[in-house]
Amino acid sequence: MQLRRITPQDWPWIQHWFEDERLNEELGPLDEAWLDHVLHATDGVQLVGVEDGAPAALVGCVWSPEPGGLHGITDIAVRPAVRGTGLGRRALAAVVGWDGHPPAAGWMAFVDHENDAAHAFFTALAWTYRGLDDEMHRFELMAA
Repeated sequence: MQLRRITPQDWPWIQHWFEDERLNEELGPLDEAWLDHVLHATDGVQLVGVEDGAPAALVGCVWSPEPGGLHGITDIAVRPAVRGTGLGRRALAAVVGWDGHPPAAGWMAFVDHENDAAHAFFTALAWTYRGLDDEMHRFELMAA
């Protein structure tokens, strides 16, 4: 999977993806204020995962504010038509291995306490479960 930063030209297909009821419920709704924020963020990045020349995944990251801290995964969305085929796993592996992020001790992700699918996703990828943090499940992956 190839990664690139989000561009304004991505907005139409992102809007189309978020017409999917499940995706919109878990991560949406998105609006142009969100797009403007991710296009101009300096404390992280929104990455597009591309496979076979087409957008396959959208992953948000926020950089650790302190050296040696953990970067955060803020969201993972995959093309709804191919959900459940391993795209999320490939996208997350590509993001963690991407050479465009600042050095960090590892990664963390927060999962809504009612999002069983996301909980199972990070568990299956062997991210360490750290328990509930402000009513969100916290997972961590330390850098190799």
